[in-house]
Amino acid sequence: QVQLVESGGGLVQPGGSLRLACAASGFPLDDYSIGWFRQAPGKEREGVSCRSGMIGTIYYADAVKGRFTFSKDSAKNTVYLQMNSLKPEDTGAYYCAAEPRVLTDSTWYVPRSYDSWGQGTQVTVSS
Repeated sequence: QVQLVESGGGLVQPGGSLRLACAASGFPLDDYSIGWFRQAPGKEREGVSCRSGMIGTIYYADAVKGRFTFSKDSAKNTVYLQMNSLKPEDTGAYYCAAEPRVLTDSTWYVPRSYDSWGQGTQVTVSS
């Protein structure tokens, strides 16, 4: 069974850092596109980052470019999102998602592109 489990969220002050993890089971993570999304109360779910499967292209939303970094540990079948210089507007529930297809610059940020989702982990940036 395909399963994704996020962890690493919490409460952090503006300017602080967090590292989120997404542990995958039931499928080879390296062969899938893995996306990170976030959703703040009252707002639409938005794409944050994605590593496109097999080809390995990494995408970032403009709002997080230069502050967030996507990485993976193939041996652990886990991907990470390092979040630095956090801002209050980064607050939200963060989700990882998986899709067996290669995703591109026009599809990676679309939630319906993904067929499997984790349960989410809350990130709150506040002083």
